[in-house]
Amino acid sequence: MTHDDAPPLADLMPWSVAPPRLGRGWPAGPDPATLKARWDAFVKAEGPDREALLEPTRSRTLHSAVGRLPGGSAGTEKLVRASGPCPEPVRVLHAPFDEQWLIPDHRLIDTARPELWRVIDEHQVFVLETPESRLLATSVLPLVRPGRIRPLYRRPGGTEPNLAPGLVEHLRDRLGGPVEPLDLLAWTLAAVRPDLTVPLTADPELWARGVESGRRALWLMRRNGDRPKLPGGRRPYVRAPLPSRPLTLDYDRDEEALLLDEGRISPVPPQAWDYEVAGVKVLEQWFTARVTEPEPGTLAEIRPPTWPQTWTSELLELITVLALLAELRPLDEELTSAITATDLRKAGVLPVPETARRPASVLDHHEEGPEGQFALI
Repeated sequence: MTHDDAPPLADLMPWSVAPPRLGRGWPAGPDPATLKARWDAFVKAEGPDREALLEPTRSRTLHSAVGRLPGGSAGTEKLVRASGPCPEPVRVLHAPFDEQWLIPDHRLIDTARPELWRVIDEHQVFVLETPESRLLATSVLPLVRPGRIRPLYRRPGGTEPNLAPGLVEHLRDRLGGPVEPLDLLAWTLAAVRPDLTVPLTADPELWARGVESGRRALWLMRRNGDRPKLPGGRRPYVRAPLPSRPLTLDYDRDEEALLLDEGRISPVPPQAWDYEVAGVKVLEQWFTARVTEPEPGTLAEIRPPTWPQTWTSELLELITVLALLAELRPLDEELTSAITATDLRKAGVLPVPETARRPASVLDHHEEGPEGQFALI
């Protein structure tokens, strides 16, 4: 590890938020229709049955009074009286590279982090710190724990980047060319070190190479727009049909085949199978989340009766994403920081003002509080 006074990520992207904590598993899952069925079962139950199905915690009971999530449409009456259809599930990042769905109802979530919900839109990128791994990035609400979440923008509409004030201008001067917030994020994804310091170069050629690599990683991790594909001969296909409910996952390294019971997908490059985040194989974690038997008598027991075709499509895409990410060549690990934290202090970029570490005031409309009252924020 090079000790060269590289600035910490925590100073470059100063506003961070702890991940939301659900407090119960059933409001999230890999299938949105299942979540609606769980909600229907919940509101049909009454009295002690409804309370048991909720799985109450100190933060959330049938009698908790909480406001509506920013941008949401869920009710605000106490859950003891809740009725009607399920709020439309939204996409979330449930685990590294595992996009699932969530019922966006504040009454079901112990710690929802409304400040994150206020800044979700098509421009937003959430950067996730993961233990002993490179950073992750996503366009959807991250539920991945532990670590911190650093949104790229402090306000909706891609305005007010969550960057040290003056940093982008300083980099433009040092590099002699245009630097956009997304470029700096891309460079950070390519160059960040395990200790979460980010070496900054003053070499325009090296900067361009790092930004290009980071933008590709960003495109693969966000998975919006055109779908990534491997070249024809390397594209994974279902070679033997997947069973209606596979129970085991294995890998044949010689055949480069992923085995779901007697089902078979190939070719699956070894680097996709071996891809880990925080010491956990991504493909194994993704599969386990869909086949683990839930506890009897809980709402989590409501799930698809058979393996949905959409999961197979998602699995094929995930294999592709991991294989392509593994091919990205990281920048030289011995890369030294030509622009140091000391340089940034001399330029007045650091230390960042305390206001930069707090969420921006983004409200341009009322948010509904408990029992239909308007929230005053």
